[in-house]
This record gives sequence, C-alpha cells and structure tokens, in this order.
Amino acid sequence: MTSAAKIAGVGCLAGLMLAAIAGMAARQPTPSNIAETPSRSAPAIASDQLARCRTLTMPDAGCEAAWEAERRRFFRDEKR
Repeated sequence: MTSAAKIAGVGCLAGLMLAAIAGMAARQPTPSNIAETPSRSAPAIASDQLARCRTLTMPDAGCEAAWEAERRRFFRDEKR
C-alpha cells in the first residue's frame, strides 16, 4: 500500500467517524423535564432574622423555627 492510499484511508475513516458522531448528536432527544423554578408559596425567611440567629449562642425557639423553615424552603420538603 502506498502512503497516499494510507492517507486517503485514514481520511475516509475520520470522515465516517465524524459523520457518525454528528448523526448521533442530532438524534439525541432534548430534555423535556428540565426542572423549572417553582413559584414560592410562602415568603422566604427574612435574612436579617437569620443573621440575628447566626450570632446567638443560647437556644432560641424562634430561631430554631426560622432555621427549620429555611431548611424546608431550601430542600423543598413540606413533610417536615
């Protein structure tokens, strides 16, 4: 086999691989179940209240409730 034939063969193989990849990429389904940001049903906890709770060293029932509400909002878990 001559070097020109080898180069032509490699070029054809590369072209076929490129065409196969392009065909596979064109057939990929578009994701239809992309998570959208849901509308907030309850207002978020005020950041100043959480900032105040961050500096407290003693247990505070209001702060514990605020942090629990913030965790529920963050993880979107309404069961807790």
